[in-house]
Amino acid sequence: MFWNEAAASTRTSSASGTLAPELITVDASYGSAPRQYEYRGAWVIDASGEYDLGSIAPLQEALQAAARKYPKVVLDASAVTFADSAFLNLLILTHQTASLRIVAPSQQVRRLFGISGVDSVLEIRQTIEEATA
Repeated sequence: MFWNEAAASTRTSSASGTLAPELITVDASYGSAPRQYEYRGAWVIDASGEYDLGSIAPLQEALQAAARKYPKVVLDASAVTFADSAFLNLLILTHQTASLRIVAPSQQVRRLFGISGVDSVLEIRQTIEEATA
């Protein structure tokens, strides 16, 4: 069973005091497909909105496909409003397989990069032109 499918959790029943299974579903509908295009021989992906375990799949698919096809992948993170460890993990894995450049990360993403230390590992640029040069 995958992370975006229903997963079983347990909850104590107040009547009997025993553990009863309960289904929890993860709503992946709020993770929309990012806008993508080729620019100067690099593949540019515009990410926007929130990225966590429940919404990372469309961005993951885009980054993995780009890393297989293009030597340079650019992620415009200026419109990312929330990101967590799932986002960080995806960027690190992509960085290991392709030349990944992050453009103009939002304040929240910059803070996440600083706290985790990945700002010293990932290539961060101010503009798409700088990132594709």
